[in-house]
Amino acid sequence: MLKLWGRISSINVRKVVFTAQLLELPFERVDAGASFGIVQTPGYLACNPNALVPLLEDGDFTLWESNVIVRYLCAKHGAGRLYPQELRARFDAERWMDWQQTTLNPAGREAFVQLFRVPAQQRNPAAIDASVSATEPLLAMLDAHLARRPYMAGDTLTLADIPIACELHRWWGLPLPSPARPHLRRWYDSLLALPAARGALDVPLS
Repeated sequence: MLKLWGRISSINVRKVVFTAQLLELPFERVDAGASFGIVQTPGYLACNPNALVPLLEDGDFTLWESNVIVRYLCAKHGAGRLYPQELRARFDAERWMDWQQTTLNPAGREAFVQLFRVPAQQRNPAAIDASVSATEPLLAMLDAHLARRPYMAGDTLTLADIPIACELHRWWGLPLPSPARPHLRRWYDSLLALPAARGALDVPLS
């Protein structure tokens, strides 16, 4: 059985949980990181020297970096479904995986940190405003993209949808006004309705 180390409050852990549940893979999740500790212990650092979550154990194989874990699970258990086999389709999906990490996540992260991890009296409104200003144009781009296709990489659900759905779960969970994004909302609601979303896309932010 797969063993996943990491607290469910982490967006990166939620990516892996959502993936495993989409693939109907049995797994054990162990709380780690933040108040749960563990990540600085010698045994954990031997597997993940970054002292971060998530960490996946698949038998005697360990893997860290959330999007890489998503890719691994989809390639191993979802080839031809979540993991496209045709080369152009695969790298179309891969493109969005990278974009989530390099563009969407950095844009939205500060608003989340300020609103959920920083005490109210210490928050920086300018940092929140800058995060909103960086994120909303990206969501408008996603909305336009999804006006022309049901999923991020075309007609079927792929690994491209997983990390972006987790970002939307976090962004739309913030106490901030949000412009109407009908195509993005339709796409997100279709994922939220999946049984695999339980325990991943319906977890309260903390």
